[in-house]
Amino acid sequence: MPHNPYSRLFAIPGATAFTLGNLVARLPMGMFSVSAVIMISGARGSYALAGAVTATGLAATAVVAPWTARLVDRHGQARVAVPATLVAALGSLSLVLCVRYGAPDWTLFASYAATATTPNTGGMSRARWAHLLKGDARAVHTANSFEQAADELCFMLGPVLAAFLCGTLFPQAGTLIGVVLLVTGVLVFAAQRATEPPPHDRRDPTDTSAATKSLLRARGMPALLIGFLATGAVFGSLEVVTIAYADGQGHKAAAGVVLALQAAGSCAAGLVYGAAKPRGSLGRRHVLCAAAMAAVMTLPLLAVASTGSLIVLSVALLCAGMATAPTMVTAMTLVQRRTPEGRLNEGMTLAVTGLLGGIACGAACGGWAVEHLGTAAGYGVPVAAACCALLLSSAQACATSTRARLRRRRPAPPHVSSAV
Repeated sequence: MPHNPYSRLFAIPGATAFTLGNLVARLPMGMFSVSAVIMISGARGSYALAGAVTATGLAATAVVAPWTARLVDRHGQARVAVPATLVAALGSLSLVLCVRYGAPDWTLFASYAATATTPNTGGMSRARWAHLLKGDARAVHTANSFEQAADELCFMLGPVLAAFLCGTLFPQAGTLIGVVLLVTGVLVFAAQRATEPPPHDRRDPTDTSAATKSLLRARGMPALLIGFLATGAVFGSLEVVTIAYADGQGHKAAAGVVLALQAAGSCAAGLVYGAAKPRGSLGRRHVLCAAAMAAVMTLPLLAVASTGSLIVLSVALLCAGMATAPTMVTAMTLVQRRTPEGRLNEGMTLAVTGLLGGIACGAACGGWAVEHLGTAAGYGVPVAAACCALLLSSAQACATSTRARLRRRRPAPPHVSSAV
C-alpha cells in the first residue's frame, strides 16, 4: 500500500468512483441559494422576497433532512437518495417556471421548500468511508479530513460558478445547471453499490436500545450539536460582516474573492490535517482545535481595527480559515463515535442541520451588529461564537473525563464465596 494516506484511501476498489459522483452532486449545494437570489431578485425586483424564499428552504431542510437521512439508514442509500433527489430537482424546476411565468409569490415558497428532500451527500460519503474503513481510526481521520476539504472546495466554487452562469448566460442558468449536476452526481454515486453500507431496518417498536431511541438523547450528542450551532454562527457572521465591510470600502465585488480565501485556507488545512497522524484523545484534540479557532478568529477583528485594509483582512481571513477545518473534522469524528451503528447518515445530517441553523443565526447576528455597531465591531460576532464553541467542547471534555475517573474509582462488587 502507498505511504500517502490519501492514496491509500483511493486504492480501495470503488472509492474513486463514488467520490467523483459525490463531488459532482455536492457542488450544486453552494449554487442553489445564490442562483435563487439572483433569479428572484432580478425578476421580482425584491431582495427581501428572495431572502425570504431561501430562508424558507433552509427551515424546511432543517425539518426534512433528518427524516430523509433516517430513511437512508433504514432502506439504503440508493433506494432513498435517488427518488429524494428527483423530488428536489422537480422543486427547483418548478421554481424556475414560477419565476419565469410570474406565478404568485406563495408558489416560490412552496417550490423552494420542495428542494428540502435533497439528501445529505456529504454525510452519505462519510458513511461509506466509515463502513469501508471500520476499525482503522487513522484512515477514518484521513477520510473525514478529505470530506471536510471537499465541502470547503464545493462551497467556495459553487457561489462563484452560480454567479458566473447567471450573469453570463441567463438568470435561470445557475439553477438549471445545478439540477443537472445534482441528478447526475447522485445517479453516479448510487450506482456504486459495492461500497454502499448495508441498511439497518429497525422494525421492532418495543426496542428501546440505543439503536432505536432519538439521537438527541444519546450521551454527549446534544452538547456536540450545540457546538455545531456555534461553529455555524462563525461561518454565517463572517460572510455577512465581510460583505458589508467590503461594500463600505467601495469594493463590494471583491467580497466573494475575500471569502473564497477563507474557504481556501480551510480546504488546505483540512488536507494537511488529514495527512498528519492524530495524537491524543479525540476529545482533547477537539478542545485544542476549538481553542485555535477562537484564537485565530481575532485576526480579522484586529486587521480591521488596526489597519482598515482589505488586503490585510484577506490575509487574516485566510489564516482564520485554517483553524475551522480541523475543528469540523474532529467534531464530525465525535459524531461518528457517538452515533449507534446503522444510523450514521442520520447523525451526520443532524450535525449539518445544526451547522446550517448556526449559519442562519450568525448571519442575523452579524447583520444586526453591522447595522447598530459598525462593520469593524461586527467581527466580534465570530469571535464570540468561536469562544462559545470552545466553552462547549471544554465542558464536554471535562464531563467525559469525570465520568471516566468515576468508573475507574468505582469499587468492584464484593466476592461471595460459595459454602462448601
